[in-house]
Amino acid sequence: MHSAGKVVVVIPARYASTRLPGKPLVALAGKPMIQRVYERAKLARRVDRVMVATDDERIVKAVEGFGGEARMTRSDHRTGTERVAEVAAHEAGEVFVDVQGDEPLLDPMAVDTAVASLLEQPVASIATLATTIKTPADIMDPNVVKTVLDFDGNALYFSRAPVPWVRDTASKIQVRHLKHLGLYVFQRDALLEYPTLPQGELERIEQLEQLRWLENGWKIRVAEVEHDAVSVDVSEDVARVEKLLQGED
Repeated sequence: MHSAGKVVVVIPARYASTRLPGKPLVALAGKPMIQRVYERAKLARRVDRVMVATDDERIVKAVEGFGGEARMTRSDHRTGTERVAEVAAHEAGEVFVDVQGDEPLLDPMAVDTAVASLLEQPVASIATLATTIKTPADIMDPNVVKTVLDFDGNALYFSRAPVPWVRDTASKIQVRHLKHLGLYVFQRDALLEYPTLPQGELERIEQLEQLRWLENGWKIRVAEVEHDAVSVDVSEDVARVEKLLQGED
């Protein structure tokens, strides 16, 4: 076993969401969404501690209400990564996992896969996840972020565009498009450096915070998983996720 307090999951959860206000507290089959994410993260075997990082007292109260751990963080963070970095600056831990607060069907094994990938030799500074795109429409969908990798499994780029672009459609080449899943694992020192990194042109254009690492010369290791993530972004997603949860509770 690894030493206690080594791997810490931080779930950034803002109250304000343009498309679904109070999103972390939306009830899903009888539990607030943030509780579902928290409980799933707790099931990961390689995790020692789980905490929620928020900018709202209502979320702190809700998390403490179900026996979870929450921290108030500054309200001016531009990204979830910055919020996780603020927590890392004040909490002990060697590895920090940034878990999206709007994925109530989080697969605990995916968390373990990402942590294992970071700690493999040679040890990486940052790791994230991707899965093969199975729905052709997703390739052209700008809300589905694509990534391409080098020979060592590091990300060359993340884009809302269909990368790689298939130029010669007449020949039968097998193309595998990878969808990026927004779960990140960081070595402590990398995460603490993030707020000091200048924002680049590509991050601003694509509006993808992970490009800040690449534009500043960092490598991001990408591990592949089978399962796609299911996120709750709009009220229509609630019923769909509740249906999926029914088979599990």
